[in-house]
Amino acid sequence: MPVVPMKELLDRALADRYAVGAFNIVNDLTIEAVLAAAVAERAPVILQTSVKTVLQYGRSRLFGIVQALVEDVPVPVTLHLDHCPDRAVISDCLAGGWNSVLFDAHELTVAENLRQTTEVVAEAREVGAHVEGEIEGIQGVEDGVGSDAAPAVYALDVAVDFIKHTGVDCFAPAIGNAHGQYKKAPTLDAQRVSDLVAATGVPMALHGGTGLSDAQFTDLIARGCAKVNISTALKESFMKSGAAFLADAAARDRWDPPALFTQQREAVTEMARRHIRLFGGSGRAW
Repeated sequence: MPVVPMKELLDRALADRYAVGAFNIVNDLTIEAVLAAAVAERAPVILQTSVKTVLQYGRSRLFGIVQALVEDVPVPVTLHLDHCPDRAVISDCLAGGWNSVLFDAHELTVAENLRQTTEVVAEAREVGAHVEGEIEGIQGVEDGVGSDAAPAVYALDVAVDFIKHTGVDCFAPAIGNAHGQYKKAPTLDAQRVSDLVAATGVPMALHGGTGLSDAQFTDLIARGCAKVNISTALKESFMKSGAAFLADAAARDRWDPPALFTQQREAVTEMARRHIRLFGGSGRAW
């Protein structure tokens, strides 16, 4: 199946109250692994790229890799740019084939964020792409973006006004979630998700998914979190499986790169399959 619009994936998920896993890939191996998980589970999936990964590969080269790997994949796939405060990178990715972008302008005033996000939405519409928005930062640093300081949380009507006036297709609320591993079990404002969905009909994006309990995932998805971001868990699966393999290789003085890649791919695939099942995405491909 060809790459499909983000809005189509998320509107279906919101209507049936499941979530599409959005996995922050870091290279071709992790792309292959996440796609293999989606195919095995017959699930739609979102390949997410950080600004750091886009700049590391170059937009054109990274898109070429993704395009080649999704060409024969028989499940719906979307390519999304995660937290990006740089309008130039936003424009470059939209022009270069990305289906969706998160314009992260939470450090601006709400009024300026609204103004610029409206412009990004118009720009995205010109190429048939979609936009995720936010007005509050998600605590924690991910791929060099963010802050460990607790974000300011705006009144519900401010968030509702932002969603309605910008025309964003998805919104990332701050509900006590955080990027990276949680230092203690988070206390989440789940009701805010319900209230935002009821007021706008727009699907919510859950950031900081790694480390939440199964019960928290299930509750938030039922309330309208139709997109769930998984980044830290992917990086940990990729690197810890590699570290374990290399430790064993050193002990035995046997060096086999293809076997290393196989172990890392299997670890990431299993991690992604586990999350897809938990999010209710299995069997939702069309």
